Amino acid sequence: MKPVIAITMGDPVGVGPEIVLKALSSAKIRRILRPVVLGDEGLLRHIAKRLRLPPPKKGDVINLSSLDPRRLKPGQPARESANAMVAYIEEAVCMAGKGDCAAMVTAPINKKAASLAGFGFPGHTEFIAHLTGTKDFRMMLGGRSLKVVLVTIHEPMKKVPRLLTAEKIFKTIKITDESFKRYFALKRPRIAVCGLNPHAGENGLFGEEEDAIIAPAVKKARLSGMNAVGPLPPDTTFFRAVNRKEFDCVVCMYHDQGLIPLKLLHFEDGVNVTLGLPIIRTSVDHGTAYDIAWKGAASPKSMIAALKMAAEMAKRKA
Repeated sequence: MKPVIAITMGDPVGVGPEIVLKALSSAKIRRILRPVVLGDEGLLRHIAKRLRLPPPKKGDVINLSSLDPRRLKPGQPARESANAMVAYIEEAVCMAGKGDCAAMVTAPINKKAASLAGFGFPGHTEFIAHLTGTKDFRMMLGGRSLKVVLVTIHEPMKKVPRLLTAEKIFKTIKITDESFKRYFALKRPRIAVCGLNPHAGENGLFGEEEDAIIAPAVKKARLSGMNAVGPLPPDTTFFRAVNRKEFDCVVCMYHDQGLIPLKLLHFEDGVNVTLGLPIIRTSVDHGTAYDIAWKGAASPKSMIAALKMAAEMAKRKA
């Protein structure tokens, strides 16, 4: 039986509606899952006609808003479009929590635009964690060649060292280990843990975080039975993970440490996964791209990859 996947339409004035329509036109996607779009059917049909794309099929859409396409301007968020995109997320979480869908996949939202609806969260991930009552969650981004999990997410560089603790790093390794066993069919995931500083501190020469914080976390993880190694020099770790296939995942201390190599390899087909939730949530690894909204130029590759990964994760969980 094909899993039911709830797909949020994202920001109505961004590329979300377009990439959803393009993904649903893929026969491969239709073969592996049953899509249910949480969005605005009238707007989807308007954009499909405008871009000469196949419209949604009967039963594809749960209509949660009645936006007037004539009043909306591509790339220019308004309060009504902001309210709508938040409602799509809330309904998807509700469906996933009740078991009405096997997983949820989210199209992009704009955080500044969402603030028009009173949205007070840094992003999708934190909002969904709030809705599910999840305290310990982590952002994973990945593709076929590389998967990375972040200890800290959207934080200024100057704050990162003081935000890192041995317990936070240990929890990241633990969530990664549990998630990869459950959703990626790995009996003993091989987890690389990056250092914070050049050459992983080089015995304290370039920093103390490795010896004081990261190494104790890795040691605790190994004593708990996890197959984690580190702290490793970041400049060689990704080569070992991608080219030598030594690791299944790389735990990174901060956003760009993981996202730069990830986007180098998976700029178009990267997937954002929230680990640690009681539900399965994947997302595209890009933003609303207001500059190309409703123009037919948006690539659906990340949405297609997110849908495939959600279906695979749902199958393995089941």
